Amino acid sequence: MAHHASALKRHRQSLRRRERNRAARSRMKTAIKNVQKAATKEEAISALTKAVSVLDRLAAKGIIHRNTAANKKSKLTRLVNKLGTQGKETVVTQNRV
Repeated sequence: MAHHASALKRHRQSLRRRERNRAARSRMKTAIKNVQKAATKEEAISALTKAVSVLDRLAAKGIIHRNTAANKKSKLTRLVNKLGTQGKETVVTQNRV
C-alpha cells in the first residue's frame, strides 16, 4: 500500500475511475446484446443506433480505443443488415469517431 499522501490520493482516484469504467463497459455490453437479441429488423435498427451512440461516447472518453468502437459498430451493422435481406433496405451508419 502507498505511504505518501499523493500516492494515497492517486489510489483513491484510480478506484473511482475503475468503477466508472466498469459501469461504462457494462452499458456497452448490454447495448450490444440488445442489438443481437432483437427479434425484428426495426427493433434491431433502433437498438443499433443506441449502441452506436454508446460506443462513440466511450471511444471519445478513452474508455475503449476508437478502432475497437469502429470494429464493434461494423460487426453490429453487418448483423442488422443480414436480418431480413429479402428485398429490404440496408442500414448504413456513419463513422463519427
